[in-house]
Amino acid sequence: MIGADAMIKCLEAEGVKVVFGYPGVAICPFYNSILNSNIRTVLIRTEQNAAHAASGMARITGRPGVCAVTSGPGATNVITGIATAFADSIPLVCITGQVVSELIGSDVFQEADITGAVESFVKYSYLIKDVKDIPRVFKEAFHIANTGRKGPVLIDVPIDIQNAPLNNFAYPEEVNLRTYKPTVKGHAVQIKKVIQELQKAKRPIICAGGGVLLSEAEEELRTFVEKYRIPVVSTMMGIGVMPTKHPLYYGMVGNNGRPYANKAMNESDLLIMVGARVADRAVSQPGLITRNKVLVHIDVDPAEIGKNAGPTIPLVGDAKNIFQDFLKEEFSCDHDEWLDTLDEYRRDLEIHRNPNPDYVDPAAFITALSEKMQDDAIYVADVGQNQIWSCAYHVVKKGRFLTTGGMGTMGYSIPAAMGAKLAAPERQVIAVCGDGSFQMSMMELATMRQHNIPVKIIVLKNNYLGMVREYQHYTYQDHYSVVDLSGSPDLSMIAAAYGMRFQRLERMEHVDEAIDAFLEKDASVLMECVIDPMDLVK
Repeated sequence: MIGADAMIKCLEAEGVKVVFGYPGVAICPFYNSILNSNIRTVLIRTEQNAAHAASGMARITGRPGVCAVTSGPGATNVITGIATAFADSIPLVCITGQVVSELIGSDVFQEADITGAVESFVKYSYLIKDVKDIPRVFKEAFHIANTGRKGPVLIDVPIDIQNAPLNNFAYPEEVNLRTYKPTVKGHAVQIKKVIQELQKAKRPIICAGGGVLLSEAEEELRTFVEKYRIPVVSTMMGIGVMPTKHPLYYGMVGNNGRPYANKAMNESDLLIMVGARVADRAVSQPGLITRNKVLVHIDVDPAEIGKNAGPTIPLVGDAKNIFQDFLKEEFSCDHDEWLDTLDEYRRDLEIHRNPNPDYVDPAAFITALSEKMQDDAIYVADVGQNQIWSCAYHVVKKGRFLTTGGMGTMGYSIPAAMGAKLAAPERQVIAVCGDGSFQMSMMELATMRQHNIPVKIIVLKNNYLGMVREYQHYTYQDHYSVVDLSGSPDLSMIAAAYGMRFQRLERMEHVDEAIDAFLEKDASVLMECVIDPMDLVK
């Protein structure tokens, strides 16, 4: 056995089914050894998308996604995907090839200090210097990636280590890292304090973030809020914690959130933030959410608690464990008047659009699409206006809503949807993007065709970088700079080139028939929806 064989054995021991990547000489021993396993390899068309695809898979399986790329530009290209996963706390194990150990630091061909370069964007990184360390390092990497606050871990393996002989392979059964002991169980005294505040509160609300989904605590949270009739709002990353039409769910908060959701959070007397960072996109003025209210902040990462807003009651732990503990407590509370008020806000503050009838209305289209999608479908939104419309108008039933909230990386949706589809081939997976973000990942249509990954893609086409154009509309009074997408390709020809079915929708008259045809079979389809170039997100 050589080091590369040991790397594959480690992945098998962790139950890895798919590796996304792009080979080069420095990672060739790994890709040669993987031929002797049942692990599926997916050749993506640019390294950044290997991490995005692994992220999509991780978010559906709940286990770390894996990508493997070569040294130098292969490693540096994957950084944006790693940073995207880090910002959203998605567990990844990213393997990079490296030049021969003794040449590290001498600026040889395709050498890059990748462990140094990703320091800000990983939970931990390893440079393996001894082939005997491979089993331990891989065991630790998977453990670190998927415990505590989840996130990416990088393993850099020089080519000579991959080729070095390893006489005895033994994969560790457990991990014992002296300096890494994440707290997952909530402190009993703090839990009692939260329950006491819930008994006193007249206007409680829970703001659910992506951490609830990462800890797979949706069922516990829903059971708790239904038992005590506590209203819920969510951050962008928390969309899907509650079904969109659940009577206790009042929408997404933040700059692009629902006015009634923001009003509900601001007027509450007890705000329980769970699995959310209290970052600027969800809470633009942290001082407001601590004024005249009790703030409870629940997070598995103690560094996030108090970082942007000082909580009255900090509670460190995993959301699933904490809501299980909440459900063990019996108490009474009455806030029917508060729920009646919130229902009024929802009716009175609903946004009313005035779409241009000469184009597809993206809001109405996304809602119509959602209603026709399968109940457990996976909807992947890209970044830009399409993301905000998706957050506001996609209806989550029993499925998942994926997007990148922390980093806001354009081009995310198609590779992430590929990863999600491979994780759940029986489920409907749809990627929604703008014509700007589509062109950042359209090379992955080749990956979809080569590896038979039937993802459905919708492009909301307005010939602009719409979100930036909208910002320039408000900030610079329509003085537009570098946002015109003239020169974009004919998408019907792109679809034909990749052997995909193509649909084009120009108005809303035939939207139902178009969506029915789009969803008809489990096959890749590219649908272009022509929207008003001057439309604004609301």
